[in-house]
Amino acid sequence: MPATRSAVPDEVFDALAAGGGGRPAAAHLRAAQYGKHLLLVRRVLDAAREEGHPDADHAGQAWRALVAAQEADPGAVAATLGHPTVGVWARRTVLALDGRRSEEPRVSVLASVAAAAALRAGTALRIEVPLDGPTAPLLSLGRAAVGGKGGAVAEVAAGRAVLGTPDGEVAVPEDPHEDGPGWHALRRMEAEHVGHRLALLLDDQEPDRMPGADIVPGRLGAREAEHWRSCLRRAWEILVEDHWTIAQETAESVFTLTPTRARDGAHTSATARHAYGNLGLSTPPDPVALALTLAHEVQHAKLTALWDLVPLTLPDGGSRYYAPWRPDPRPAAGLFQGVYAHLGVAGFWRRHRDTVTGAEQERAHARFAHWRRSTLDAARVLAGSGRLTPAGERFLAVTTRTLEAWQDEPVPAAAARAADRSAREHLARWLERNGGSAGAAGAVRGGPRG
Repeated sequence: MPATRSAVPDEVFDALAAGGGGRPAAAHLRAAQYGKHLLLVRRVLDAAREEGHPDADHAGQAWRALVAAQEADPGAVAATLGHPTVGVWARRTVLALDGRRSEEPRVSVLASVAAAAALRAGTALRIEVPLDGPTAPLLSLGRAAVGGKGGAVAEVAAGRAVLGTPDGEVAVPEDPHEDGPGWHALRRMEAEHVGHRLALLLDDQEPDRMPGADIVPGRLGAREAEHWRSCLRRAWEILVEDHWTIAQETAESVFTLTPTRARDGAHTSATARHAYGNLGLSTPPDPVALALTLAHEVQHAKLTALWDLVPLTLPDGGSRYYAPWRPDPRPAAGLFQGVYAHLGVAGFWRRHRDTVTGAEQERAHARFAHWRRSTLDAARVLAGSGRLTPAGERFLAVTTRTLEAWQDEPVPAAAARAADRSAREHLARWLERNGGSAGAAGAVRGGPRG
């Protein structure tokens, strides 16, 4: 797709820049990401043929199976190709085939994608799928513990599938998102409140699920999984009742959750640039923390998807800047991501303070005061960096107007003092850690005022 503003309607671009966009903007970005995945998967086949890869003919069979599934049920193919790990795998494979990534191209995984699509669409297919250790994965659905080496044969017909090797055979359950004998499903994580539904998958097994993250090895136990489900149900109630725009965007932008390790005992979360739709997070301590995590990470997801269509910063020139939420200097692109994500954080606390009382309300006021100010400071550093494209300048100007409007909203004096103290302390620690060697001028420009 062209990297110009024409790829995004003005009303979508400006709604996103203001911090929201809701379902229409998120749906536009989701469709663009699906198109990206489709192009990447097709490029796997074309590059395999161009390079004379030994699995090129096999990939051609898988592609024809995808075409047949598309003709039978386009939604089934969209659900499969839109899965986050499909995009990660396809990108890595294309880069490996083009010689830009030093790993063996996993061309044959296209057969696993095709088998998953055929199972969803109810089309017939017999194809060999590669093994990952002793298991045969069907990307986006789960994996069969069949044993053996090399590959397994997937027999798919009438919405059922059997995977087998000489060492064993596993029938995929009628509902492939439920565990069965020898079948390890990507389990559902669902929530519904006053007619609004959120349907996610718990991805705690696919190898490409969260590139670069400190993922939890192995699957969550039943008790742990139920804790996640319980937190998600209550977090969804919070979003639907009090943060409806975030709720809409979460339903359109988040498809899978991946458990990651907490860092230094603190709850952490992350999104990976090339795994659109997946959210990595440590065990949620409570529903409010999970609701806040969704508000934060959905901002990253939206901005990452937009960035594929419209670059907002110039190529990295080596300059680094102060970010009030990090101990290290950040490049302009990283600072832009942080500004947008913490716009979502500030917006969450802005609304949350009106839904709680007592000590919880005091905490919400303090956090709103802190993040509205620190995020505006960072936005001003970014605006003066000289590293923005024209589209980035326009986007940031709209974001900044939202933040500036929030500065005039009243908060208790104690919350304002706490925000001022916290901002000054963070800047002092940052300067002590980084000295004047990495963007100290930006830190002064964007640091606490007064």
